[in-house]
Amino acid sequence: MSALDILDEMVPGMAPPEPTKRKVKTPSEAEYERAVTHLAKPNAVNNGVILVCGTMLTPKPIEWLWRDWIAKGKVHILAGAPGQGKTTIVIAIAAIISIGGRLPDGTICEAGHVVIWTGEDDPEDTLLPRFLAAGGDPSKVHFVKATLIDGEILPFDPARDLGHLLAAIDRIGDVKLVMVDPVVSAVAGDSHKNGEVRRALQPLVDLAAATGAAVVGISHFSKGGQGQDPTQRVIGSVAFAAVARVVLVAAKVKNAEGEDRRILARSKSNIGPDDGGFEYHLEQVEALPGIQASRIAWGQALAGTAQELLAEPEDDDTHSTASDAAELLRECLTGPGWFPAKDATKTLTDAGFTKKQVWAASKKIHVTRRKGAMNEGWYWQIPGGGQPAFAIATLEDSIEGSEGSTFKKMESSESSESSESSKVPFRLEDSEDSLILNVESSEHGGIFGEERL
Repeated sequence: MSALDILDEMVPGMAPPEPTKRKVKTPSEAEYERAVTHLAKPNAVNNGVILVCGTMLTPKPIEWLWRDWIAKGKVHILAGAPGQGKTTIVIAIAAIISIGGRLPDGTICEAGHVVIWTGEDDPEDTLLPRFLAAGGDPSKVHFVKATLIDGEILPFDPARDLGHLLAAIDRIGDVKLVMVDPVVSAVAGDSHKNGEVRRALQPLVDLAAATGAAVVGISHFSKGGQGQDPTQRVIGSVAFAAVARVVLVAAKVKNAEGEDRRILARSKSNIGPDDGGFEYHLEQVEALPGIQASRIAWGQALAGTAQELLAEPEDDDTHSTASDAAELLRECLTGPGWFPAKDATKTLTDAGFTKKQVWAASKKIHVTRRKGAMNEGWYWQIPGGGQPAFAIATLEDSIEGSEGSTFKKMESSESSESSESSKVPFRLEDSEDSLILNVESSEHGGIFGEERL
C-alpha cells in the first residue's frame, strides 16, 4: 500500500478540492492537498511519520459492551488467585452476550459472537459445558483449537498467531468478545520486562481496535501482597495492567461472620469509574444430562474500591488483641512526664505483642513522641484528655542533655521550655523491616532523628 493509499484511508472520501470552485480551504483540506501534491512528486519520500491534524479527527465516545466494565475495541485484564473462577466469570459474561441477555447490573447487552482461547481447559469437557450452564447459545461461541500454517496444523500461540486470529474473527463477523487465557501467553519474551511486554501486547491492542471486540486477558496474582492495591498484584510486568484500559480482579475474602465471600471488583480504569464490584458464587449444576459444570450466580452490587472490597475484616480476636495492646500501653504511659519508648515497647513485647502491634497501639491512643538528647532515645506521653496531639520535637531537645543520661521519666514541664519556633514535625514511615518515625526540619535542614521500634 502506498503512502497515498494510506492517506486516502485516513481521510475517507476526501479528494483535493477544486481551486476554481472554492477559494478558501479549511485547514483539513489544505493539509490534505499539500500531502497529495508532495506524494505526486517523482522523488517523494514514502517513509516518515504520519501526523493527523486535530481538525481531521472526529471525537467519539467510548463504546461499551458492559457499561463502565467492558469496552468495545479495548484490552482488559481479569486477575486473581487460582481457584477464584476467573475463566468461569468471563464465560458467564460471554454466554450473556451470545443471547443478548441481562448483565450482572441488570442492563441488557448487545447480542453477538464470542471467541474463546485457553491453554488451560478443554473446550469439550470444561468450557462448553460451563457456557451451556450459563445459558449461552452454542452457535455464537467459537473456541480457538489450532492454527494452520503452510498446511501444517500447529497449537495456537497468541505470541505468534494473532494475525491469523484477526482474519478468523473477520470471517465470523459481529464478534463482541475475545478471551485470551492466560494473557501472559501473548508474550514470547520475558513477561517481567516492561518493554518486552508492551511490545508483545501491542498486537492484542491492535486486534481489539481492528475488530471492535472487547479483549479480556486472564491473569493471576503474584504471591504475597495481601492488602496492596490489587492492580499492583497482577503477575509479571506492570505493563500488563498499564496496557489494559480496565483491570478487574476476582477474590475470595471472609465476611464479618467468617464466611467466604467471592467478589468481582473493578481495580483500575482509564476510561471510566475505577471502583465498585459484585458478589458472586460458584455453583455446580447439570449443564446437560450426566454433565456437571461450574456456573456463576451473581449477587448484590458493592460500593468501594477494590482494595477496600478485598480487605479481610478484622475479626474479634484481632480486635481484642489491638484493644489489649492499646490498654497495656496506656497503663505504661499513665502518669506525669515522658516515658522511654524502648521501655514501653519492651513491656508490650514481653507481654507477647509484636512491634507492629505496639506501633498501632501508640497511634490508637494518640501518643505524643519526643526525641531525647543526642545519645538518648525517644520518649512517649499520652496527650492531655486523650485528644489527638501533633507529635513535635525541638532542636534543643536533640542536642542538649548529658552524654551519660539514662532512660527515665522526664518531667512534663521540660517540654514547655523549648521555644515554639524550633518545633519540627515528624514524618511517619512504615517500612517492611521496621517502623520509622523521621524528624525533618525545613528550618535547620535535613533529618536529624528517627524512631525505630
